[in-house]
Amino acid sequence: MYRSHVLVCGGTGCTSSGSGEIISTFERELAKNDLDKEVKVVRTGCFGLCALGPVVIVYPEGSFYSRVKAEDVPEIVEEHLLKGRIVSRLLYEETVEDDEILSLNETDFYKKQHRVALRNCGVIDPENIEEYIAVDGYEALGKCLTEYTPEQVIQIIKDSGLRGRGGAGFPTGVKWSFAAANAADQKYVCCNADEGDPGAFMDRSVLEGDPHAVIEAMAIAGYAIGASQGYIYVRAEYPIAVKRLQIAIGQAREYGLLGKDIFGTGFDFDLDVRLGAGAFVCGEETALMTSIEGKRGEPRPRPPFPAVKGLFGKPTVLNNVETYANIPQIILKGADWFASMGTEKSKGTKVFALGGKIHNTGLVEVPMGTTLREIVEEIGGGIPNGKKFKAAQTGGPSGGCIPAEHFDVPIDYDNLLAIGSMMGSGGLIVMDEDNCMVDIAKFFLEFTVDESCGKCTPCRVGTRRLLEMLDKVTKGKATMEDLDKIESLCYYIKENSLCGLGQTAPNPVLSTLRYFRDEYIAHIVDKRCPAGVCKDLLQYVIDPAKCRGCTLCSRVCPAGAISGEVKTPHRIDPAKCVKCGACMEKCKFGAISKK
Repeated sequence: MYRSHVLVCGGTGCTSSGSGEIISTFERELAKNDLDKEVKVVRTGCFGLCALGPVVIVYPEGSFYSRVKAEDVPEIVEEHLLKGRIVSRLLYEETVEDDEILSLNETDFYKKQHRVALRNCGVIDPENIEEYIAVDGYEALGKCLTEYTPEQVIQIIKDSGLRGRGGAGFPTGVKWSFAAANAADQKYVCCNADEGDPGAFMDRSVLEGDPHAVIEAMAIAGYAIGASQGYIYVRAEYPIAVKRLQIAIGQAREYGLLGKDIFGTGFDFDLDVRLGAGAFVCGEETALMTSIEGKRGEPRPRPPFPAVKGLFGKPTVLNNVETYANIPQIILKGADWFASMGTEKSKGTKVFALGGKIHNTGLVEVPMGTTLREIVEEIGGGIPNGKKFKAAQTGGPSGGCIPAEHFDVPIDYDNLLAIGSMMGSGGLIVMDEDNCMVDIAKFFLEFTVDESCGKCTPCRVGTRRLLEMLDKVTKGKATMEDLDKIESLCYYIKENSLCGLGQTAPNPVLSTLRYFRDEYIAHIVDKRCPAGVCKDLLQYVIDPAKCRGCTLCSRVCPAGAISGEVKTPHRIDPAKCVKCGACMEKCKFGAISKK
């Protein structure tokens, strides 16, 4: 029995900033102070507040130490764990109020969250199956196998209102019922852990922090549809997630929770991991299954849908990581419990990866129907440097931009579609007044062009032509006729592409045209980028009234574009300027601006 537990984030974000060294240092310092039998160090999954990593929480006090360095560890061990004095200087400032230490749940970041899919992330050791079992792990699977028929399990999922968290939001229970209704000698359950959206890391964090939840849910799905084999398709760029999945699958087999005759009920189900090479198109269900089969990851025409003819031509259910992470809790707490959260047509919670121009970057899980304003201003802590909110991109390359005028729209599947965006897997990129919306649309389209598998012409050729026209806009070489062509090509690509990648690729362009058309017109007519981002339309100038002639700007200019004598105003030659901005960064007198 340990008197204290030191929980250290072992997710990818904190690992990359040195949490592994922190854990080693804790273990060494505890042993040196003869505390290794009294204090246990636990490597957990992501706590959510990625901006504050590496994160360390000490229980039972619940002290939240942020941005911890290895050199801070001896002080924490000696002061807190040996002498009982909390190290105030390392505490997350929001957990301290009037010399009183608050719990994490009382901070702005956490108090509006409701963690269902992320319930165990940052709480348990993901590499220890007994810790998962201690928080009701595998109880839902046992309940299904011993108390419910497959039809009853499917009905519970239907009644809960759970919709797929991977993109389109198709009702999960309905999808399972389709696969269950098709008789076959073999059926499959697949998990999409390919998560390729720029800025999205929800699924990765669940796999790193709570892999057994996904394994348990897939076994439940296998029981519900009559499948005996499952595959988790995860990108190879997620080494920590892959390692913990493999450990968890091995432990589940050892405990008899995967394999033959689970719980002595005669139900057989096993899982294997398949690594993807990082192709974004393999997030599309038929392309994913084609890749698992060992072929080039390209989509197949639908119908037939996977519930009829999926992996290896057999009936298959495919859901993403977050969808599965909700299943055990729905079984244990009931459909009504889950349906009580969210909105009428979008039940439960949604995990978002908050990124971009925001104070609290990281993972948040909120009830469906929470407004964008609440997420950005209250949970996210607002926009840094006093800048104004301009837009938020949801759904990644498949989604769209939500402008400030829709800041108070409750976020759910239908509301986002109505305003020209989509839920997607849950990436949420916040932008301020310094972002150019034409450049943003171009960024996402460049990604889609690179990731198109090339199987169908509308996507392969259409997205490239669309990118070329956007490039003309950002260089000030487009005409108003080009703007009409851009719009009509967007709709052609949407209507004629084979799969979801091409069908949604124009969304960032269409949404920015819908809400920020004036920026497109400024680029085309005025040959000006209002946000000062598009290099071809920029010009750096020196204000002679502010310039002190210190020569610092000319010394850092890589193109020799700045001239002038010492202690006299300098000037920039526009013909030589490469618009790198180095001069503006170095100027101490605010004499250089871009226009």
